[in-house]
Amino acid sequence: MTRPPQGTPSIADRMRGVRRAASGVKPGSPRPREARTAARREAILAAALDEFSQQGFAAARLEDVAKRAGVAKGTIYLYFRDKETLFQELIRTMLTPVVGSIEAMGAADLPVRVLAERLVDFFVTEVYETRRKDVVRLMITEGRRFPSLAEFYYREVLARIIAAVRGLLARAAERGEIPPALVDFPQIIAAPGLVAIIWSGLFERFEPLDVRAMMKTHLDLLFAPRRSE
Repeated sequence: MTRPPQGTPSIADRMRGVRRAASGVKPGSPRPREARTAARREAILAAALDEFSQQGFAAARLEDVAKRAGVAKGTIYLYFRDKETLFQELIRTMLTPVVGSIEAMGAADLPVRVLAERLVDFFVTEVYETRRKDVVRLMITEGRRFPSLAEFYYREVLARIIAAVRGLLARAAERGEIPPALVDFPQIIAAPGLVAIIWSGLFERFEPLDVRAMMKTHLDLLFAPRRSE
């Protein structure tokens, strides 16, 4: 039997191409079944965020998540082992891209004030003004009651962010831009962001907060020129 020259599509490959063309699916694009699976998974995660945000982790029920997502409760178990796994995947899906961006900014060799201002702008646009804020708020309210979730959040999110910020602070200290003691407490940089998230959930309707201005005022206080003794 004569084989087609190397690099020539096989009959099976050509037939698959014909079927894709007939169905309107372009090569490399998700197949309809894969697209439906991805869409269903995203719907479940979005419904879980709504349910967790309204009910808290303990009171949230998977059957109510399923109703919000428009799927049967059993469908959730095709994607997630249990409620805790669903919550963990919500954290990973929504916050891992943020962590990666912060790590990239933290690795840049720029003056610390420039990097800190970029971090503030990034936090406001990518966390505070999005549903990611709800995930962070959930961890603030639920983490103490569910240590395994707090540990997961620390490992997947906080530990990586702290390492990135500590790295840029260490370089800034070497250049004499900041006091060396600040390297030990990168949490100080992030503190206003956490205050803003707590404030928005409790007191925003009484006194709206200009988060960006508050955080940049914090930077002014941190990085103001120090008077010599």
